Amino acid sequence: MQAIFVTGAASGIGRATATLFAKAGWRVGLADRNEAGLAEVAASLGGPHSTHVMDVRDVGAWESELASFMIAGGRLDVLFNNAGIAAGGPFGAIDIDALDRVIDINFRGLVYGARVAYPHLKATPGSCLLNTSSASGIYGSAGLATYSATKFAVRGLTEALDGEWAADGIKVRAIMPSFIDTPLLDAMVGKGTARERVRAQGLEFTPVETVAQAAWDAVHGDRVLTPVGRTARRMMFAARWMPGKLRRQMRGGR
Repeated sequence: MQAIFVTGAASGIGRATATLFAKAGWRVGLADRNEAGLAEVAASLGGPHSTHVMDVRDVGAWESELASFMIAGGRLDVLFNNAGIAAGGPFGAIDIDALDRVIDINFRGLVYGARVAYPHLKATPGSCLLNTSSASGIYGSAGLATYSATKFAVRGLTEALDGEWAADGIKVRAIMPSFIDTPLLDAMVGKGTARERVRAQGLEFTPVETVAQAAWDAVHGDRVLTPVGRTARRMMFAARWMPGKLRRQMRGGR
């Protein structure tokens, strides 16, 4: 039975992706700091699964939880490095501790996961490391400077490891969603405000189920970076072909 280990599995993209893979007959490892949320997701899954209460910033937790997951099933076909947070607002007004937390969870934790999972992925034929980047990793987003920086870092690590791990038969992929109506959005600029700004700019929310399907397609496809949602696809096109226009738009026309 194929197996996937999902971080940030208690809600949003992680929950939807875990559910999709479980319905497809995969064994699913659900990892998150939110124990109550994990229990709720676990209760909704019909197939084989396990829960792992952990902080992705703790490399020791990565080692112990992935080891227990491997003992139970003997293989790791996909590690979905999905856990992430945002701290929105003017860069100079955000508390240093909050900036550190974004960097540590969004990137350091993802690096730990990739490093600890590497031997398990290498031992599983046709395996895949799947990372959650963002449309903010296509072009930096004002009001989300540190978040954008971490998502560019995720993109860079994905591209680098795709080249490095090809010799080991490990695929490395990243999905790059735009605006998803999940708990993460609440932290971007302030509750309610992010949603209002998205709607005011005529942009759209991508359903979380669409992102889960994109995760499935990324695992089974050949594309290293997958923009998810019309906004992300437009940004990817503009960043390549109309960078000046995209810059003016991101600067509010200035």
